[in-house]
Amino acid sequence: MNENHNAKKRNTFSNSFGFVLAAAGSAVGLGNIWRFPYLAAKDGGGLFLVMYLILAVTFGFALLTTEVAIGRKTKQSPLTAYKNLHKKWGWLGKVACIIPMMIMPYYSVIGGWVLKYTIAFLTGKGASAAEDGYFSSFITAQISPIVFTAIFLFLSCFVIYRGVKKGIESLSKILMPILILLVVGISIFALTMNHSADDGSIRTGLQGLKIFVIPDFSNITPNTFLITLMDAMGQLFYSLSVAMGIMIAYGSYVPSESNLVKSINRIEIFDTAVAILAGVMIIPTVFVFMGKEGVSASGPGLMFVAMPKIFAQMGIIGSFVGAIFFIMVLFAALTSSISILEAVVSSFMDEFGISRRRAVVFEGIIALFLGIVVCLGYNRLYFEVALPNGAVAQILDIMDYISNNILMPIVSIGTCILIGWILKPKTILDEATKNGEVFNRRNLYIFMVKFAAPFLLVILFLKSLGILNF
Repeated sequence: MNENHNAKKRNTFSNSFGFVLAAAGSAVGLGNIWRFPYLAAKDGGGLFLVMYLILAVTFGFALLTTEVAIGRKTKQSPLTAYKNLHKKWGWLGKVACIIPMMIMPYYSVIGGWVLKYTIAFLTGKGASAAEDGYFSSFITAQISPIVFTAIFLFLSCFVIYRGVKKGIESLSKILMPILILLVVGISIFALTMNHSADDGSIRTGLQGLKIFVIPDFSNITPNTFLITLMDAMGQLFYSLSVAMGIMIAYGSYVPSESNLVKSINRIEIFDTAVAILAGVMIIPTVFVFMGKEGVSASGPGLMFVAMPKIFAQMGIIGSFVGAIFFIMVLFAALTSSISILEAVVSSFMDEFGISRRRAVVFEGIIALFLGIVVCLGYNRLYFEVALPNGAVAQILDIMDYISNNILMPIVSIGTCILIGWILKPKTILDEATKNGEVFNRRNLYIFMVKFAAPFLLVILFLKSLGILNF
């Protein structure tokens, strides 16, 4: 009776389709668009792809199912859901809430960068964006990045302020179909391109596609195999939006009568397809104009330096393609940022009993303040520090490292222990099949959540801390 009362009081998605679109929108973000292609190129193309697909239907499936089911079962956000499941495990909910609170500020900063480039290409200034030093001069400016960060954050807050149906679901139903059309369109265009290299040879998009999909075993050693495995597993956190509290929050809005198993299968297919399309869209494009070596540019370098230079080489059509590309990236950034923000806002609402409006304003102020600190990290507060994983970092990188490399594995390991060994997998299986659904991967789920997932997560965690090196 309490659950039904709570469910009525709580916002819900209209139907399973609304949930799938919102969950997929969360996953189709900046991490997918720039990180997936870079890792695929770095780790032997097809080999990374094969590992990623295997992990998606095993490791990723187990984590995604667990989080969505926890959300629907408790009808609570991440901060309070774990406490609801087991009183002694409330600490895990606090860590799960800290993660999106830490990600939101720097994600808004990067979203501001995307907004800046989108406006540049839409106003015919794409050629300027391709010039050397354009990106570094922008992010090191003291005012401009803060303004764009604030605008992007305001857009995210406005959507969350409108609620689950009018905000998250309505926006997802508009942006996601457009986003998919743009990704598919750019992918097809990428495969049809060709360009003359300095040595006179012709590089084509289809040659670039081969780099992406055909496994390269020429330099494979046990070490490189493990590195590829860990990279693919780390990417799944981005691709499926797990370990950030997002899927617990979204799961809490799923109607009790919805087919959870079918929805999770659809999210898996949707997210994997878009991640692969991101690779099809970017790797052939970069290969055509910059060769195999050009694909090695990672993160901001790929998105904000390499891609504008490529659009500039395309001539007149480059301005148009560049504008379409950055509109697509902006939509992807926005659908992800609203999910990150919702994980925090719903937690504040459940824990403190405050209105959505107050929760949005409270988190918006926190994110803006920390976002300004991140922006200043490239000028007034600039410093460099070596991280345990060997990377040289500024403020943004440190926040990203702590949230993604330390806290997210802790949440996932803790969740696997809680569900696999304390509450038992039956807790999740019963929730997923409470309307009589068939759970075809039941034995796989039990094995993954009890043994395989925690083992792999501990290895990933130790590697992130620099304790394991391979």
